[in-house]
Amino acid sequence: MKTNMISSGRRRSGLLAIVALAVGVTAGSMVTAKTGRTPFGTASVAPVFVATSAPVPDGQLSFANGFAAVVERVMPAVVNIASTKIVRTPQTSSPFFSDPFFRQFFGDQFSQQFHFPREQREKSLGSGVIVTSDGYVLTNNHVIDGASDIKVSLADKREFKARVIGTDPRTDIAVLKVDAKDLPSAVLGDSSKVKVGNFALAIGDPFGLSETVTAGIISATGRGNLGIEDYEDFIQTDASINPGNSGGALIDVSGEVIGINTAILTGNGGGGNQGVGFAIPINMARQVMDQILKNGHVLRGYLGAWIQPVTPEIAKAFGLTEARGALLGDVDPKGPAGQGGLHRGDIILEVDGRRIEDPGTFRLKIAMTPPGTVVHLKVFSGGKTRDVDVKLGELPSKEEEPAGTTSGGAPGAALQGLAVETLTPEIARELNLPAQTSGVVVSSIEPGSAAAEAGLRRGDVVQEVNHQRVTSVSEFNRAAVTPGKQPVLLLVNRGGNTIYIAVEAQ
Repeated sequence: MKTNMISSGRRRSGLLAIVALAVGVTAGSMVTAKTGRTPFGTASVAPVFVATSAPVPDGQLSFANGFAAVVERVMPAVVNIASTKIVRTPQTSSPFFSDPFFRQFFGDQFSQQFHFPREQREKSLGSGVIVTSDGYVLTNNHVIDGASDIKVSLADKREFKARVIGTDPRTDIAVLKVDAKDLPSAVLGDSSKVKVGNFALAIGDPFGLSETVTAGIISATGRGNLGIEDYEDFIQTDASINPGNSGGALIDVSGEVIGINTAILTGNGGGGNQGVGFAIPINMARQVMDQILKNGHVLRGYLGAWIQPVTPEIAKAFGLTEARGALLGDVDPKGPAGQGGLHRGDIILEVDGRRIEDPGTFRLKIAMTPPGTVVHLKVFSGGKTRDVDVKLGELPSKEEEPAGTTSGGAPGAALQGLAVETLTPEIARELNLPAQTSGVVVSSIEPGSAAAEAGLRRGDVVQEVNHQRVTSVSEFNRAAVTPGKQPVLLLVNRGGNTIYIAVEAQ
């Protein structure tokens, strides 16, 4: 089974790794599959969401019985998902054909004829939640990604063959369908009401052990920037989540599903639960599911701008009193942002009255807003705030990501250890930039220097220094002179996209 551990060392100095939960239990493997996949089919009739279980009144909970009443109602709706994937691997030919004496007479072409591909069947396990009595099942995309056969097993030992209605790798959500009626189904709650400290129960089939329940609390909400999925707004819990729990239910004490268990945080050595698990909020999962059932895929809002964090250095350079918001490093003039009046260097502080803390919050808000919607933005620019209304477009099937979203740095005290040269048309071609691109290119950078620590790289093209356009080394040197240890704000062209980097003297 493929093992894919996503390191979070970029943020935690290699001490931890983000691991998407395994769909298989062979050797304790952990998998996070993120490939787009064509659905086997789409729903022809919109399902009616009628839950067969009901929330448990608080009065039915007792110290003696614990959460038994809650679990008895929800457990039948949580299922085991077994999937099979066909993997083609090359089969090693006989050592005879690799012998140099043989190859001297017959060459490599003959021996290659005896390398036959071999098909292997990989089996894996995960969990899911029945959300309608007529057989719609909510789970993780990585549980069923690439599967040729999917089997759903209920707590009452019934088994059904399932088909994929649709998937959304960007949020790791998949919707399955089994042909059955009068199935037990779960009540979907409202994850916006979840608070830190609330009790939480995780239900699933970890390590292939059926009908397993663990208890804990909600440790945090709104977790993002973890590098697990494209769009993240996780609920964090210390309820034990292990390989095989993927796609299972995170429920509250009323028995309502508040999340779909998805990932865990582990130490460098891997392993199972460490008390830090993540679930996709059910409100996000339900929105994705509704679009899959309606359209066969998910439609997302599109702004047409490249965003980056507002660090304390960036905030100081732009005159912003607090380090928050989303900085537009570049704007497509023909996209919704450009047409709506947004410009490079604008900092988005609010969307529809909602405060924006970081680019992840902003990106998620835009993505979850339907195309064609007019969003109201509060923008900081030039030391002042203004209101801008932008009509969102539709996110392309393959979103173009910014060349860089890190912020960070060129002579003055801040730019020591940096060497630049004038960008010529020849150098621009080598960097795959248009010949008319102007600026100075970073020819060398001293490791450990302020510029290097800020994120500047060899090959970056500096186009502005402290908002002054530079086209030559002499212009760059003049603009880069700052009094004392003032930070230097650079506009950098990296791979055709521009980002801001703030360099502060060490």
